[in-house]
Amino acid sequence: MNKLFYICILILCHAGWPHAAQARQEGVITPLQFKGTDTERIQKAVNAAKNTTQSVTIPRMGGSNGTFWSIDEAILLPSGMTIILDNCTLQLSDQCRDNMFRSDNVGEGISDPAWNHRIAIIGQGNAILRGANNPRATGDGLRNLSLNPAPNFNKDRSSYGTDAGKEGAKQKSDWRNFMVLMAYVDSFQLKNVTIEYAHTWAVTFEKVHHADIGHLRIHCPQYRMLNGERRIHTFNNDGIDLREGCKYFRIDDITSVNGDDCIALSALDMGEKYHRNGDINSFQVTSCAHRGPEDDIEHVYITNIKSNYAGIALRTSDSASIHHVYINGVTVAKDPMVTTPYTGCPYTLLVGNRGYGQATKVPRIHDIYAQNLVGDGRMLIEVKSPIRDCVFMNGIYTGQVADGPIVWRDNTRELSRNVTEVNLIKQTSKYDDSIPRR
Repeated sequence: MNKLFYICILILCHAGWPHAAQARQEGVITPLQFKGTDTERIQKAVNAAKNTTQSVTIPRMGGSNGTFWSIDEAILLPSGMTIILDNCTLQLSDQCRDNMFRSDNVGEGISDPAWNHRIAIIGQGNAILRGANNPRATGDGLRNLSLNPAPNFNKDRSSYGTDAGKEGAKQKSDWRNFMVLMAYVDSFQLKNVTIEYAHTWAVTFEKVHHADIGHLRIHCPQYRMLNGERRIHTFNNDGIDLREGCKYFRIDDITSVNGDDCIALSALDMGEKYHRNGDINSFQVTSCAHRGPEDDIEHVYITNIKSNYAGIALRTSDSASIHHVYINGVTVAKDPMVTTPYTGCPYTLLVGNRGYGQATKVPRIHDIYAQNLVGDGRMLIEVKSPIRDCVFMNGIYTGQVADGPIVWRDNTRELSRNVTEVNLIKQTSKYDDSIPRR
């Protein structure tokens, strides 16, 4: 009898508790080995791996919820760290007002950040990063929080957040709303991940070099359903953002439902108010002051992009520059299952800026090579600033608003130099609503 009892116990230990066995695997560090909240367990695993395996595997099961890991504050990633998301879901809690992942060299009050190196977040199977069900704050750093923001152009620039009106709670959004925030990082990878309902931009980079971003699925419309009943509006839901000083990027295979730009390259000096590192009142965690060529955005390769709304935007201001950007394969097509913001998709490719910082009258954007563009929005290509040494080739505009596939604003065409347009056509699609849909 005793022998049979011990045999049963051994069988249960081997078959019934696979996660405990996984946690004991040689060379594998997981949060299952630690105690605390889900966030504390993951951060403890990261800290333990920092000087050992430099890798943490987050499994599908094991979080306090049972089906996902609940994140209360940012998981801070040091140099050399790889996070393996093994068929798991990580979700920001309703109490969280922070990023989900952030490089550990930046944050509130860090005025002189050092460079980090070699950070990776890699999904295996179905890896999901999800925003809170009822977030405390949404929107970019220039948004005011509201419990009931207007659906489109609201004069108070508001975005939903349960902190709205709460005494002692910050009433403006900030950089903590980004799902993944990397700054001053040399060598970063983000692969095979789904991002859902980020509180503003899904992934953002500030002064990051040598990044490889690929196989992302983004679902971040400019609204979400609260308790399955009430639609609440969130604003500036970009997919991927590259800010000042981002260089040598490879971005490939992105399928996105976004409430603003799918991919935005922005070198914008917004004024001295935002020139401090670690300022919680800023729209980014590092200074936006343009210090010269080191803060230009350059050598970015973008391929195989599909979006339901705005496609790719390149914006500069003051003396900042964006150059040597190579784009191949961008399709913007309305998703009939998703309500688009404002008056529908504005463009597949935007080159230039009129709304942020001081506009430039000389070609600060140059050596942009974009081909194989398709779009059904108000414009295929919109040029808002003078440019030089650019080629736009093989574009199909299927929308009905613009007269042609490329729109030059004001006198930008006259101020631009050496721009070639090849095989850009307008082919309006006259959809027949009588054709039954499945």
